Amino acid sequence: MKQYYLSMLLCLWFSNAHLCAQNAALSSDEAYNQYKAISDSMAISFPEDDIKTFRRTSFNETQLQNYLSMHFKRMDLLTHIKGHHVFVLNSYLHSGNWFKDIGFPKESIRSYKAFFRHYKLVEHELSPEDRKGFNVMRFYAHSVLAENYANLGQFDSAKKQHQLNMDFTRNLDNLYYPSAINNYGLLLYWHKKELDSALHYFQKAYQITESKFPKHTLIGSIRDNIADVYVEQNLHEKAQPLYALNFDFYNSTFNEGTFEKDIPRLISAGAQLVTSNIHLNKLNEAEQVFKALEKIVTHQENSNLINPQSYLEFLNAKQLLLQEQHKIDAAYATARRINAYADSIYKVAAITDKRWQEEFNDVTIDRIALNFKIDQLEKEDKINSQRGKLRLIGLVSSVFILILLILFLSRRQHLINAKNKQLLAEQHLENSALKVKQLHSEIKSKERDLSDFAISLTQNQDWTKHLAEQLEAIKTSNPEDREVLLESLNQDIKNKISFDSDSQEFFERLDKLSDAFYSKLTTLYPNLSKNEIRLSSLIRLKIESRSIATLQNITMASLNTSRYRLRKKLDLSEDVDLDTFIQNL
Repeated sequence: MKQYYLSMLLCLWFSNAHLCAQNAALSSDEAYNQYKAISDSMAISFPEDDIKTFRRTSFNETQLQNYLSMHFKRMDLLTHIKGHHVFVLNSYLHSGNWFKDIGFPKESIRSYKAFFRHYKLVEHELSPEDRKGFNVMRFYAHSVLAENYANLGQFDSAKKQHQLNMDFTRNLDNLYYPSAINNYGLLLYWHKKELDSALHYFQKAYQITESKFPKHTLIGSIRDNIADVYVEQNLHEKAQPLYALNFDFYNSTFNEGTFEKDIPRLISAGAQLVTSNIHLNKLNEAEQVFKALEKIVTHQENSNLINPQSYLEFLNAKQLLLQEQHKIDAAYATARRINAYADSIYKVAAITDKRWQEEFNDVTIDRIALNFKIDQLEKEDKINSQRGKLRLIGLVSSVFILILLILFLSRRQHLINAKNKQLLAEQHLENSALKVKQLHSEIKSKERDLSDFAISLTQNQDWTKHLAEQLEAIKTSNPEDREVLLESLNQDIKNKISFDSDSQEFFERLDKLSDAFYSKLTTLYPNLSKNEIRLSSLIRLKIESRSIATLQNITMASLNTSRYRLRKKLDLSEDVDLDTFIQNL
């Protein structure tokens, strides 16, 4: 049967191979030229080196649909491009960067993972200069991948990317190693809230940066992170000098990329310094810093360059300072301004996020539909020449399927017959086991009756022995005592006859009244004798032990022995009272 399945799989594989051959693959040059043509068309409205291309708000609905459709189409061409390794790698990086900046982490992850897969395949073909040039981008790709995973809540994947990044940059004599350490600290601080661990990595990154790159703006970022942890730990006295250093640092240092002052960080450092001074009750120092900060913010407002988040930080610091200075009206007015400004920012962001997500979903669906249409058109161009082969393949496949179906039905019937035989055998075994069980039950019942008969016989032998002793006493007695002894013997015989009759009647009634109790007791404890069952019933009726001994015509010692044997058969521990146990059944 396995051979038929194997033949069927081979047949289907052969069919798929013919169908795949219908789709003529693009040559590398054709794919490269198409990619360039699409990119040139996209760059007319949104050049790749223009910052507006990486901002959500730069696109309206129609522009977004066109841009994404063309972007997905050119990304599909990359798998056909051979030899242009640097070009392909940079294309994957550009895609990952763009998706990250406009807020689509899942698509960004796909592009960066495609970059790493392709880099691994072609690394041996790259020149030393190209490999060195990609060190920066590999560091950046690991960092952004980790950030994307963290934003999606996939913290284990984010941690793995950070560790890969630290291992990769460890031996590079540049700024990327302390930066990678600082980024891992941010994961621990922002997302996992592990303050002590985050502080450890921040301080490690700070030591390396301070010793090797003391003038780089990275040292300000790390210093700000350390101070933020101190604030979380309510250690404002440690955070305040770090914020003071940063406020001076950003006020005099230019960013290495833009060659301008990093105004958002400068405002943030000033606002945090004001807040720390207030927490340390240094209101004069806080007011001095605020005045300097207010000049910076006013200049940015006049130039229409103020960042919304930076402005909110400034307003929060202002409101806190006014409150501590007991300028309640001014503090209240600032608080209202904060609420109104924050609400406007959040509403715009929410509307933009919703619009972009809906548009992105629509474009993704359009892309799938477009790809499906392209595939369909390509297949239709080749299908006419393949009809005969497909019919032959369909016929062969149908024959194989028919054979497999016949084998399957035959095998199924065989299994059903075997199952029926097995069920009959199991039923026969069950019937035999039931008969054996019934025979064992009858044997046990006979054994109990025999035991009861033996006990009764023993009791009669004891009474007969007692009778013989009385007769012997009469023979050896004086004539004047003989009459009395004969009268006593006669009375004992009458009592014996009467007691046996009364006892038999009593136990017959007891058995009838206790029928349900007997059934339950014998079900739970099938090894009990008839006398032990009757003893249990008498105990259940709360009859005193002396009366039970009289009814059973035995001594108290014999009754105690019977009670001990009954406890053993009921498997009762020493701390369980026999009478209470039976009465609760």
